[in-house]
Amino acid sequence: MEVIHQRCCGLDVHKKTVVACVKTPEGKQIRTFGTMTVELEDLATWLGELEIRLVAMESTGVYWIPVYNVLEEGRRREELLVVNAQHIKAVPGRKTDVKDAEWIANLLSYGLLRGSLILDREQRELRELSRHRTILVREQADLMNRFHKLLEGANIKLGSVVTDIGGMSSMEMIEQLVAGNEDAVAMAGLARGRLKSKRQELEKALSGKVRSHHRFMLGSLLRQLQFLCQEIAVLDREVEERMRPNRRQLVAIEVMDRVPGIGLRTAESMIAELGTDMSPWPSHRHCASWAKICPGNNQSGGKRRSAGTGHGNPWLRHTLIEAARAAVRTKDSYMGAQYRRLKGRSRSKGGDNRAIVAVAHTILVIIYHLLKDGTVYQDLGKDYFEKRDREETAKRAVRKLERLGFKVTLEEAVAA
Repeated sequence: MEVIHQRCCGLDVHKKTVVACVKTPEGKQIRTFGTMTVELEDLATWLGELEIRLVAMESTGVYWIPVYNVLEEGRRREELLVVNAQHIKAVPGRKTDVKDAEWIANLLSYGLLRGSLILDREQRELRELSRHRTILVREQADLMNRFHKLLEGANIKLGSVVTDIGGMSSMEMIEQLVAGNEDAVAMAGLARGRLKSKRQELEKALSGKVRSHHRFMLGSLLRQLQFLCQEIAVLDREVEERMRPNRRQLVAIEVMDRVPGIGLRTAESMIAELGTDMSPWPSHRHCASWAKICPGNNQSGGKRRSAGTGHGNPWLRHTLIEAARAAVRTKDSYMGAQYRRLKGRSRSKGGDNRAIVAVAHTILVIIYHLLKDGTVYQDLGKDYFEKRDREETAKRAVRKLERLGFKVTLEEAVAA
């Protein structure tokens, strides 16, 4: 096999050590370094002395990140490869850290490694902030479930009357419960907006068996909720401040905000995960495959078998799925029609989830073209599939009527 890269290095990364195998025309050298910043800088200095520019390492947990942070300085992005561990599995047998580093260096020298997409430092920082905000939002949702469980334990049926117990009226009622107020009529009077029409139901729901420990725990949950709301607001401002100087990101948010199911925070999360440069993916198919939001291939002996979507970017996938669930509820939209069409075709138990994933794939394809081509989103409409499959739609309608006992004759309408 022909050697493509004469001078390269393979790194076997662990929590406390990094084993480096350098291949040069003069021979092979192996050294072990620690993972403290000073020790990693020694590794960078050693590679510089040997004139090694091309380096590859496995994406082992989070342990590759400190190594990448040190080695990326002074290198182009394509010269520092972080490789999926599943793509470079060695032949089973004798396994040591030194052999793993040699295996990575050999594969790299023959040009057999493909690096994962690693965004620039500024984009990675934005991604970390966005993911931290997502974690806090999930904790906030978990906290609301704990509110509901605790209220049920105190015979307070607020969740049976109010759609969202995290609303302003509900929170004021809970604060009154914590303060020791047992007057259900007075607490029901705190209802606002459309909730005013449910005062009688609220009076019944707020009459419970609230004990002292219930009040104590509700107060604790209220303080936690207040803290999370404050932290999420701070993160919102930080993400907004980091995006403000970048005109491409601001334009992308404005364009993506017009897509059904995508709001401001969703657009920010998607930009944090994808960036605004679509050049790493030659087509929308490559982008969907990278995100693992499209079906996998499992074919053997000329037969296609069921294949899942695989494991890609879980943060992007979660955001796309949430956007899809919001988009299918949009009236008179293409995505709503697509969801109903696919859900109706699938008779299996997971038909709903499959349809949602398909809509999420559609949203990703739309985003790809919006950001790459600089176009504006235009909805195809709820009747797109009927117009596209006009004859098949007519035949399907005739079959339904014939099953009901009708005799149907079709005739083209004369244009006015």
